[in-house]
Amino acid sequence: MSKNRRKSKAIWLNVSIFFAVVTSICWFHWSVDVSEVGNIKVIGLPPATAQPVRFRLEEIWQKVYERLPSLPLENQYVNSTTGEVDTDNNLVSRLVEYHIQEKSRSPYYRFDWKLTLADYLGVNEKLPELDYPGNNTLEENPRESDRAAIEQLNRLQRDALVEALISAFNPNRSQVITPTPTPTASPSPTPTPKPRIIPALPQPGDSRLLRP
Repeated sequence: MSKNRRKSKAIWLNVSIFFAVVTSICWFHWSVDVSEVGNIKVIGLPPATAQPVRFRLEEIWQKVYERLPSLPLENQYVNSTTGEVDTDNNLVSRLVEYHIQEKSRSPYYRFDWKLTLADYLGVNEKLPELDYPGNNTLEENPRESDRAAIEQLNRLQRDALVEALISAFNPNRSQVITPTPTPTASPSPTPTPKPRIIPALPQPGDSRLLRP
């Protein structure tokens, strides 16, 4: 009887956890709003605090490139409407749009960004072709070039990109700073102890040396 009761509790616990995860995913998905005011895209995210949080996409990618100036821009694509190069449509802006709009992933956690980078590296989910950011506004789909740009980054560079993205979305996030070790005064050399001289014991016949 007790085994059946424990089994029922375990089943209900698993069911509760499943519905909690599904509810949280749906809540985040429904709360994501990517609108456009003029030529500026605004991302509305579920509130991390009591107040709603909205970000200008332009501010996000500018902060990332300020922190990582060597990161590829990939902003050479021509806008299909204006016929001019859209320099604001770059690698980071498309990465953020894919992460939030396409995958509905949180921009506040390192694990979520690593999942997105894993998509670009081809080891997680497949990047969409038709729905990839920029495909509907640029004359050329930038998906393959973006994938190649991410693949060229080494592990340290990808970690730095994730850190820059998290900091851009949460500027008040405390940074982990490794303290610089202060040089310590070198200890004064320990003086070498002088050897102790032990007088030799008198030997037979030494008294003759005292005679005049």
